[in-house]
Amino acid sequence: MDIEQKQAEHIDYFVKQASALKGSALNNVISEATSHPSLFAFSEILSVTNVVELEGTENSIYLDLLRLFAHGTWSDYKSIAGRLPQLVPDQVLKLKQLTVLTLAETSKELPYDQLMQELDVTNVRELEDFLINECMYVGIVRGKLDQLKRCFEVQFAAGRDLRPGQLGNMLQTLTDWLTTSDNLLISIQEKIKWADTMSESDRKHRKEVEERVDEVKKSLSLKKLQTVSRPMLTSEGMRRSTLNLVE
Repeated sequence: MDIEQKQAEHIDYFVKQASALKGSALNNVISEATSHPSLFAFSEILSVTNVVELEGTENSIYLDLLRLFAHGTWSDYKSIAGRLPQLVPDQVLKLKQLTVLTLAETSKELPYDQLMQELDVTNVRELEDFLINECMYVGIVRGKLDQLKRCFEVQFAAGRDLRPGQLGNMLQTLTDWLTTSDNLLISIQEKIKWADTMSESDRKHRKEVEERVDEVKKSLSLKKLQTVSRPMLTSEGMRRSTLNLVE
């Protein structure tokens, strides 16, 4: 079962749980969701009405916690840790995994030094073990560990939830891409049309050349026949003249 299908099943489960509970009863659901080893998307849970209604209540810190896991990183948590529930080890691991996904969104070559700083990892061995066992083995990223260049080359990374305002930027990027694609398609079509025109012109030119060659061949053949016929007529005339003289 691929990661997308697993995500869909877990999301559906937690959305149903959140839809059936209110207030402080949602705290455990959010804690469980953010600790789940196979759940890396939270926007659907965030959009549940009962979860949204935590805003401004004494339980709003759990809404903030869910938002952190949807859009934030380990560095973000450290800057606001005093305003959030203390994380359990599974949540710490999850947030560091999500941090790798965020970094992979901006670059496909992640330096070890940057990763160690963002993840609070003290040495390369610990970092590589984390990337292999907690990221690649889990299936959220695929890539190559380049010890010579001291970097992680990302080949695939699972997508994270869209941050507020990110959808507009993404739509603009897609619009620009579509415009570029349309212009490229028009250019290709024009080149194909030009190639077809040149091909037709070349075909006509070849036909004309072949017709001229045939005409030249016919002309040469006729001249050859004329050249061969003239000596024969001359010999016959001479024979007749000789006979006339004898008579």
